[in-house]
Amino acid sequence: MTSTPNETRPFRAMDMGTLVVMAWSGEAPGGDMPYLLAYTLGDGPDGPEAASAAVARMLNDNGLPVGGDLVDGASKPGLPVGLLVEAGQAVVTMPHLNAQCTPPPEWLAAVGERGFAYFVFTTRPWPEAQPGKPVDPEALAAFAGAEETLDAAAHVVLPVRSLRA
Repeated sequence: MTSTPNETRPFRAMDMGTLVVMAWSGEAPGGDMPYLLAYTLGDGPDGPEAASAAVARMLNDNGLPVGGDLVDGASKPGLPVGLLVEAGQAVVTMPHLNAQCTPPPEWLAAVGERGFAYFVFTTRPWPEAQPGKPVDPEALAAFAGAEETLDAAAHVVLPVRSLRA
């Protein structure tokens, strides 16, 4: 008699495919709000659905509920997600992931004033937005603001850290 083990498959970052982080700022009460958007291109080895499932698993494993309430990183010191802003770069760190982007100057100014960024990590793939290629602002607004994108995302207020000399 054989039995199937109940073990779950180990997490493999490559299952998520290519991950992209984009930074922009937008008008909000109290001045510009710095936003970060993370998404997969859906190009994992098992396709877009598997890439989306891998992102969802990673988010849930790290206490970031997909489609759930806003997570306030400032009130959760044990949250395994961080934002480092240094030398004109923004780096999001979490287990299985370190993602870096070069934000525009207005984003850097907004994050400097607020001391945090609003981070949206969606499980919805966006294969049209390739890394290193300019994204049309209207396309970004349409994707980032779409109900499908927001409902399939973890939403986190990430306090900014910086390197200390």
